[in-house]
Amino acid sequence: MSDYLANVARLPSGATNPGKTAQPRAAVPHASATARKHGTRLFAAGQETRRAARGGDPPGEARRRGFTLIEILATLLLVAIILPVAMSGISLALNVADESKRRTEAAALAQSKLAEIVAYSEWTTASLGGDFSPDRPQYRWAAQVTAWQGTQLQQLDVQVLWRSRGQDHHVTLSTLVYAGISE
Repeated sequence: MSDYLANVARLPSGATNPGKTAQPRAAVPHASATARKHGTRLFAAGQETRRAARGGDPPGEARRRGFTLIEILATLLLVAIILPVAMSGISLALNVADESKRRTEAAALAQSKLAEIVAYSEWTTASLGGDFSPDRPQYRWAAQVTAWQGTQLQQLDVQVLWRSRGQDHHVTLSTLVYAGISE
């Protein structure tokens, strides 16, 4: 350890390697002209290597900070093309999800109303239409009974209707009911 400290003490100022002694730099004729011709910068001997050792630029590469105007314009153009397409895709997906939700809700309401009509035999005596107030006033329902192939069975259709985005939509559920012996 003391040999190492003795060698460091004998180093000229600015030198960092105790195993080597500093040597004068040789002059390079026309170095600045060559650098200008090739677009490179001249560095003092070892400056590029020290910058790379500190985590800076690799040797032989010029520093580059920020973005050029053309890079910014290209990015803005790309965003201007992609953003509207992505937003219309998201809007379409939300509309489809909303329609699916409404259709599922209408099917559940139709199933519930059909079960109620059959359970209480309302298809023979009660009015066959209305809405689902107060819970779901945007949905209306209508039922229709028709003879089924000349038998004592009748087909009961329950249709749930709603309006969405200016268009009428509906879901229809059907079942067969026994009409009994006619007198």
